[in-house]
Amino acid sequence: MIIDFRLRPPVGGFLGTLMYSAGERRDGFTRTVGFEPSAAAQQQSMTLLLKEMDAAKIDRGVVVGRLAGVLGSVSNEDVRGVVAEHPDRFIGAASIDPTDRRRACQTISQAVKEGFKLINIEPGSYPVPMYADDRRLYPIYGHCEDVGVPVIMMVGGTAGPDLSYSDPIRTDRVLADFPALNVVVAHGGWPWVNEILHLAFRRPNLWLSPDMYFSRMPGWEEYVKAADGFLADRMLYASSFPFCPVQGYKEWFETLPIREDNLNKVMGGNARRLLGI
Repeated sequence: MIIDFRLRPPVGGFLGTLMYSAGERRDGFTRTVGFEPSAAAQQQSMTLLLKEMDAAKIDRGVVVGRLAGVLGSVSNEDVRGVVAEHPDRFIGAASIDPTDRRRACQTISQAVKEGFKLINIEPGSYPVPMYADDRRLYPIYGHCEDVGVPVIMMVGGTAGPDLSYSDPIRTDRVLADFPALNVVVAHGGWPWVNEILHLAFRRPNLWLSPDMYFSRMPGWEEYVKAADGFLADRMLYASSFPFCPVQGYKEWFETLPIREDNLNKVMGGNARRLLGI
């Protein structure tokens, strides 16, 4: 089973986010990292996306809800709808409003009951940006740890108003303070590549998903070494569609110098173990 750990389909609230509403900007990034844009992204076609997943032999995709400012938001209801319509193809990650602690914890508990497998937290992208170790987030991390649901934390790439919002030291504090909480660092903590790999080496609850920053961005070779070395059991494959095409990214990824046994872990085995599927 191949699992694409970050895949945003062209339906519902996703169409109102910057990744679809600013197509020229998105396609520019796609070409920057060495791919041609996906027809499914450009035509905003779910049918084409499913065909592309089939052609690439991608079995499942993790659909991530979000509450963000300028990047745009996707409700849990939209994610639930995608998963309900295609239960054998998509896995849901729910989002929360961190400004209301009680409501956030209730949302997490309800999401787990409804079959969501992860909780997405994007500290620097909230309407009022936060740092990863903001104490307002600590009760939320604690609740996720208590109910045993992993967190996707976006602390890389354009993770906030400035570079300080992806500071790996703040991520390290969260990992240390919640050692039983599995945290998936989306966007690979980029551009802090060596620093985030150091954290992954010393914190066994860090799972790394470089997604679109895996592809030919500065430092990407270090991700490859980690995927074929000490981090083979905690690296996660993700195209970050629509920024990278599902099929083109997969075909490129399989050319990387990663041994077959480790490649199988990265492209599906690790995700299955993390999510319990």
